[in-house]
This record gives sequence, structure tokens and C-alpha cells, in this order.
Amino acid sequence: MPNPETLRLGVDLGGTKIEIIAIDGDGRETERRRIASPRDDYDGTVRAVAGLVTGVESAMGRRGSVGIGIPGARSPATGKIKNANSTWLNGRMLDVDMAAALGRPMRLANDANCLALSEARDGAAAGAETVFAIILGTGVGGGIVVRGQPLVGRNAISGEWGHNPLPWPRDDERPGPACFCGRRGCIETFLSGPGLARDHALVTGQALSAEDVAAAAAAGDADAGATLQRYLDRLVRALAHAINIIDPDVIVFGGGLSNIEALIQGWPDRLKPYVLSDRIDTSIVRARHGDSSGVRGAAWLWAEEELDAALGHTHGRSRGHARRGP
Repeated sequence: MPNPETLRLGVDLGGTKIEIIAIDGDGRETERRRIASPRDDYDGTVRAVAGLVTGVESAMGRRGSVGIGIPGARSPATGKIKNANSTWLNGRMLDVDMAAALGRPMRLANDANCLALSEARDGAAAGAETVFAIILGTGVGGGIVVRGQPLVGRNAISGEWGHNPLPWPRDDERPGPACFCGRRGCIETFLSGPGLARDHALVTGQALSAEDVAAAAAAGDADAGATLQRYLDRLVRALAHAINIIDPDVIVFGGGLSNIEALIQGWPDRLKPYVLSDRIDTSIVRARHGDSSGVRGAAWLWAEEELDAALGHTHGRSRGHARRGP
């Protein structure tokens, strides 16, 4: 059973801000702080995270477990961070350096896996066996949780659907926009916020942000409505592809574009032409915890039975060894 005295600290280490929350054993938030990220300063980033942890623990009067979500992954081959759009983290042993700065073990995970874990634990997908959480924002990411545990994968790239090609491309979608990964036509180039804005500008000549396109469509603008329909058609194909491979119980939408109401409606009918099944029972929902889901998921990276060993006390339970983070 969860111990209500437990203090879990979750850190969302983003490119523009670092956020920390504290939650108790029942998942109630007890503290939250946010600072600007020290961009392009790796040592400064490590110090900033350690300072936030120390500050919250001082305010709470006790020590907590620490989990950190990052926009990248720890390479199983080298132990170094890879694929982070906060590029100053790439090639660094972040888990080792953070553990040294904090004086204790910590956990590290991809931010999309943190989103999936948060929503599977006590969010919109609570109780589901398999959860696929997607981030639709500046980029396109994804995370998978199976039976309450993040699925990291042998190469630590599980859920990276954004860098697969757009499924069933139409003639005017080939070869597709160039992607930062070096290929063309990746899902991310179509479904990210910049991808939506690029498509609208290409067709209409209007330079609008993704949010402005969505607002114009909601107000009845025909051009913006057509852009949103193209976006939705591509999202349907991309999700159908993921369902055919993973077949999750629940798909959770996160990221800024998840707030577009038109994206949440009518999913089973939209998917029927593409999903290889006689019936589609997959639930598609918006993240219950919104922008807080990633940082909450980071706090849940430690399993209950591992906390005593990590924090150096027993609470009447046997002590064990904390495994190294994913």
C-alpha cells in the first residue's frame, strides 16, 4: 500500500523551463516550482535541477525520491543522452552527474514515457493495461506504458512514432517535408505545430501559427478549416498505423495541439478505413493532468517498494537495492 508520508519529486527538464513538483504517496501535489532552463549550459542545468530539489526538500522538511523527464533518452549502448532537442544534454552522462549532485540514486526517462506513466497511474488512462501517449506540440513524441511500467525498448526508442513515415501518403504528400533527423516525410513534419503552420502557409500563403489556424477554423474560416481537416486526416492515418502495431487500450493526447477540440471527436468512425479490425474499441482521450502530466509521471518513476532503499529508511518494510534508472 502507498505510504502517505512518502515524498516523490518529479522534474520536467525542458528546453525553455525546468519544473519540479512534489507529490505525496496518494498522488496529491504539495509543492511546485519553475525556473528558466540554462540553455546551452550543461553544468548549469545540473546545478539548477539540484538546487530545485534541495529547495523543495528544505521547504517540505524531508527527503524525497527524484525522477527526471527529458526530451530525449539515455543510450543503452553508451549511457549518454541521445536524441534530446535540448541539445546541450546530448552526449552527456546525465544520470551519473545528477546522482552525484544529489548524493543519491535518481531515475531518468523520456518525457513522453513520463506523460504515459502519469496518465496510466491516475489520469485519463488509469487502470488500462496498455497506454500509448502522444505529444503533439513543437515536435511529435510518444510513450508506451504496459501494466504500469514504461516500455523503454532495447534501443531506448520505444514510442518514437514521429520519425516513421506518414502512412498511406497521397501524391501531394510525397516525398514530404525535410525532417531534422535527415529524412523526409516523417510524421513529425506533418503533425507538429510548425508542420501544421507550414501546411497552411503552403496552401493559402497565410503565415499563421498552429494555434491561430485552430482559432480561425473554430470561427468559421474556410481556409483554416480545410487546413485542420488535412491535419486531422493525417493524424487519423498515423494513429491507425500505431494501433495496428501496438493495439493499445487507450491513446492519450498531450502537448499544445491536444487542446484543439476537433481532434478529440468521432474517432472510431475515422479509424475504420485503416485499422485491421472488425470493431475499434480503443479509447482516445485528452490527458487529464494537461501540461502537468509529464512532471507528474517523472515523480512516479520509482516503484513503491524501491523508495525505502532509495531514501535510506525502512518504514517497517525490508530494504532493497534501487535499480538503475532506464
